Amino acid sequence: MITQISFLQDPWTVELIIKISLSLFLAILFLQSGLDKIFNYKDNADWLKGHFAESPISGLTPLMIPLITLLETAAGILSAIGVIMLVISQSGTFAFLGALLSTISIISLFFGQRLAKDYEGAATLTGYFLICIVTLFMFI
Repeated sequence: MITQISFLQDPWTVELIIKISLSLFLAILFLQSGLDKIFNYKDNADWLKGHFAESPISGLTPLMIPLITLLETAAGILSAIGVIMLVISQSGTFAFLGALLSTISIISLFFGQRLAKDYEGAATLTGYFLICIVTLFMFI
């Protein structure tokens, strides 16, 4: 079984490739989501206001949108920097922080979906949550 791959000067392990892949997944997921909320702010805000209209947190929606946008964008940026750092120096600090913010983002979204009684939407977040947890575990 091959556990090391010779690439450039440093040997790449299967573990490193998995870390890079997971971090890249989170970078794509959260950069797209955060940037979509930035560039389509009005559409997202209108949809979210309607989505949470009947929930106990309906009055907080205008505050929640910038917070989740910031959290998702930061998770994506840290994960992207983490990919670069893993490739260049095999340092996992940024990737770990990106995974941590990604996990917090998914938990926040899950909480909101449950409060809005969008159980199907909340259930779709489970896969993303598991990827976040696996990514955190990889950096222990």
